[in-house]
Amino acid sequence: MSAWCLARLNRHKPFTKPHDEKVSFMKKTLHTLKQFLGITQAPVSHSEKILSALGGFIAIFLLIIINQTFLDLPSSWALVASMGASAVLLFAIPHGALSQPWPLFGGNLSAAFIGVSCALFIDEPILAASCAVGLTILAMYYLKCIHPPGGATALTAVIGGESIHQLGYQFLITPVLLNVLAIFAVAMMFNYIFHWRRYPAYLNRHDALSPHPKLSALEATQTPATISHDDFIQALKQIDSFVGVNEDEIKRIFELANYNAVHSHLTAQDIHLGGVYSNGQVNKEWSMRQIIDESPNENPDKDLVIFKQISGQQKTRSDCITRSEFAQWAKYPMIEEGNNWKRQDIQ
Repeated sequence: MSAWCLARLNRHKPFTKPHDEKVSFMKKTLHTLKQFLGITQAPVSHSEKILSALGGFIAIFLLIIINQTFLDLPSSWALVASMGASAVLLFAIPHGALSQPWPLFGGNLSAAFIGVSCALFIDEPILAASCAVGLTILAMYYLKCIHPPGGATALTAVIGGESIHQLGYQFLITPVLLNVLAIFAVAMMFNYIFHWRRYPAYLNRHDALSPHPKLSALEATQTPATISHDDFIQALKQIDSFVGVNEDEIKRIFELANYNAVHSHLTAQDIHLGGVYSNGQVNKEWSMRQIIDESPNENPDKDLVIFKQISGQQKTRSDCITRSEFAQWAKYPMIEEGNNWKRQDIQ
């Protein structure tokens, strides 16, 4: 570039004031601090926030009435505190994984059992309380019912006072099970009124009444080259419900799902006699087939396999097709572990 061009560029180069640089630095620092603190940018409408608060109010109000009327336990107020944490999940995040019925019931009941056991068999209160929470976390992992308020339920069984200790394992039924049944019923009835937030998540069908945009079959299978941060923010606005993961995690999940989809393609060489394969679809379209016979041939058009469908609802139960055609249908191989079939990673 000539000296004349450089001079022209420098002449028209915008002058940056020290004040502008300071403002820019402060904005960058504030953005970094928000990321560090985990302040979510997921937008939720005012009506959704009010509905969540109203649902929590109704649930706890009824729970307190139940505890005072039927239980007459002074220490049961401590358990209502853990139900308050459950109310946040069931009414603010009704479609979240931690809010579903099995985590709600399994998490609280297993926590109550472990908490009572620790209180009975461990004399040192500090050790008993610590073991109750730690073992509850472990149990919820293995039982696939992680529910954060369960930690408070376990703790209440240990430090809730003499009136709770006298209940022993009856603590699982009254007040724990009674309170869980009550908050579950309230969550189902209250959220059912609003078709976009029905609880459990199984009932949240995206039918014609849903405000969410419906995608055509072509749109649902198209993958854009890049998805921006603003695209995820806009999608969260359309969901209009608190999501238990932030937008960066959602994007990472999406990227990993696309990566796995691209790298899970099978070829004819991957199809073997006796092998079991799945088409990787969902719901009624899912099926699993096994190769029961084959006629190997170097000519791909004559390289035939016979399969039988061992699971799924697809109409074709058995057929003889080329190995390449079967590979186009198959998404990944399956392997049996115990009594369960699991996806086998492709080497």
